[in-house]
Amino acid sequence: MSKVEIIKRPVEKLGGDIRKSAWSAAFESFVILVLGILCIVWPDMIVKLIAYIVGTFFVVKGGIAIINYFAEKGPSDILNNKLLSGVVCVLIGIAAFVIGQDVAHVFSVIIGIIIIYESLVRINSAIKLRAANVDSWVQIAITGLIMMIVGVFVTFGAGGVVPLVGWMMVLTGIIGIVGDVIFMQHVNMVVDKLTGKSK
Repeated sequence: MSKVEIIKRPVEKLGGDIRKSAWSAAFESFVILVLGILCIVWPDMIVKLIAYIVGTFFVVKGGIAIINYFAEKGPSDILNNKLLSGVVCVLIGIAAFVIGQDVAHVFSVIIGIIIIYESLVRINSAIKLRAANVDSWVQIAITGLIMMIVGVFVTFGAGGVVPLVGWMMVLTGIIGIVGDVIFMQHVNMVVDKLTGKSK
């Protein structure tokens, strides 16, 4: 079965979907960056507020992703990761609400999980780019791995020190945006590879 047969959608829609996903990931990195700056500037006040914002954001985002997965017939689409991302987002959101009352002790764990999730999204994209023989998969994989390391550190090593977590979030946001920009610069190449136009 050819790549064109596997990906049963117009090339224009495929390119638009990929661009939309890349912009969404870049926006999420930007949000992490801004929240990191707030953690550095107002560490005491921002902790609990972030927990509830994060909870709401991820529950809504996850619910929309799960609905879209089934609405777009995701099980038959090899590029559709919305069910996975939706379930993870909802779980993160619920965790933020449940532990919101004692968030000072678990704030770094919440943020670390979010960073790990963002890293997994990029590693997953890199794997798909590698399968499509797109050279930029290496840079995307590297940004994903760096974000994974930062996420693990924030989860297990930051010790709830909010300003330190804030600096890690800033680092993650910058790395994520850089990786997303690299990816967006190669969208046309990705579409050509996936649709068999580029040999």
